[in-house]
Amino acid sequence: MGPLSGTAAAEARQDALSASAQARREFIFTRHDFERVRQLIYKVSGIALSECKRNLVYGRLARRLRATGLQSFDEYLDRIEAGHDPEVEAFINALTTNLTAFFREAHHFPVLAEHAARHRESRPYRVWSSACSTGEEPYSIAITLAERPDGLPSSVQILASDLDTQVLGIARQGVYPVDRVRNISPERLRRFFQEGYGRNAGHVRVRREVAEKVRFMQVNLLESSWPIEPGLDVIFCRNVMIYFDKPTQRELLKRFQRMLRADGLLICGHSESLMHSTDLFRNLGKTVYAPVGGATPPR
Repeated sequence: MGPLSGTAAAEARQDALSASAQARREFIFTRHDFERVRQLIYKVSGIALSECKRNLVYGRLARRLRATGLQSFDEYLDRIEAGHDPEVEAFINALTTNLTAFFREAHHFPVLAEHAARHRESRPYRVWSSACSTGEEPYSIAITLAERPDGLPSSVQILASDLDTQVLGIARQGVYPVDRVRNISPERLRRFFQEGYGRNAGHVRVRREVAEKVRFMQVNLLESSWPIEPGLDVIFCRNVMIYFDKPTQRELLKRFQRMLRADGLLICGHSESLMHSTDLFRNLGKTVYAPVGGATPPR
């Protein structure tokens, strides 16, 4: 027998690691179970789990088995496949990665400020944070727009959505441990956050005039329709498409193109490339894109 291919060798190593881990696990978790999980999460969210996520998936879903009182992954996944069960939402929440920070990838926010500065007040200026997680991104957008010389215009509309209902609950509260705002300048902290006292010591709250500009909602980007009107000025979709396969990415980009105004912007994450969809978006630099065929956005 010849040597294993790279993929086969990787799978063999993973199987060996999994066999070792299996002996220490509370629940049996087979390759078949993992493949069912991969198919289910892809179907409902578009997330393509790689083989190396096997142990992570076990750790997160084992907590759901304990919470539901089920004794096997077979039982649990049968329940998820049946659908129409509140546990489906918990399944999605468990497997969704939510890494975020205030003013993450900071180079994007001056681009947003410049684009908004050229906006005419005859209509609302609309921004969609399409994977808002715990809210740091949409609040960073609101703060950026509030720093205009004339303050935050009444016509600004910031839509913020996520698939994960748990993180949306945190986002709506707008309350964060002080560790989460250490990268924000003292001036911004004084202007846009309130310091907590008493039982809220060690936390800050986003000020009401900023928070009230953001409207949160649950949106699955794979749903056939979104509760959002076209004509958006800017869409933030950062570090989300890396979890989708190329066909899913392309379908999503087609829809984003239709949602944007001709002079709108799509802002992606640093690890994402739209080279496979240059017929839909053109690169303006710094992972900022404009719809092909639209007006040239102001720079």
